[in-house]
Amino acid sequence: MARLLRWMFVALVALAAALLVGLVLFRFAPAPSTLMIGRWLTLQPVSRDWVPLREISPQLIRAVVAAEDQRFCQHRGVDWVELNAVLEDEDGPSRGASTLTMQTAKNVFLWPGRSYLRKALEIPLAMAIDVAWPKQRIMEVYLNVAEWGEGVFGAEAAAQLYFGKPAADLSAQEAARLAGALPNPILRNPARPSRSLVSAAGRVQRRVGQLGPLGDCAIPGR
Repeated sequence: MARLLRWMFVALVALAAALLVGLVLFRFAPAPSTLMIGRWLTLQPVSRDWVPLREISPQLIRAVVAAEDQRFCQHRGVDWVELNAVLEDEDGPSRGASTLTMQTAKNVFLWPGRSYLRKALEIPLAMAIDVAWPKQRIMEVYLNVAEWGEGVFGAEAAAQLYFGKPAADLSAQEAARLAGALPNPILRNPARPSRSLVSAAGRVQRRVGQLGPLGDCAIPGR
């Protein structure tokens, strides 16, 4: 038992050290997602062109904040207001409460799928990311690792694939379609939107209009 505990302690220290190195490294270097790594290891194609945040349309930045995490500029990695509302739902959790920071933690450091263990790791890791990275870096990493189709990662690859243009030139409507596709990127095609995606994009555009300056922290130069 003592040997097992020692090995568990060593494993936890090694994991913590690896996460610390990742936090420092990916503060500056382009980060892959664990989904991308999984595809590389299984020799599946990956399309991703890393671009700095200043080369991504502010329309897309605002659309993603409006669609995924409207309190992104206010919370410290975890939106406790939304999380508590989900946990107190009498009918059981019917929606997620993952912030953009939590999704970045999952995409870069953890594994896909749903489990209580992953969520338990995701929350403190998101809080650590919020301390280690500025908001614009969090947004930059998120927009470069988000999945927008089978093997399609990042805003630049998505913009080129679906609209034949760089991410910097996305219109408000195109940005809303990309943001609306995020909950189900494999089945939702922003270039040929289904009725449900058109509806989702419309909701995103309305939320962008209501967002006001709450998304400014994620816009370069603001």
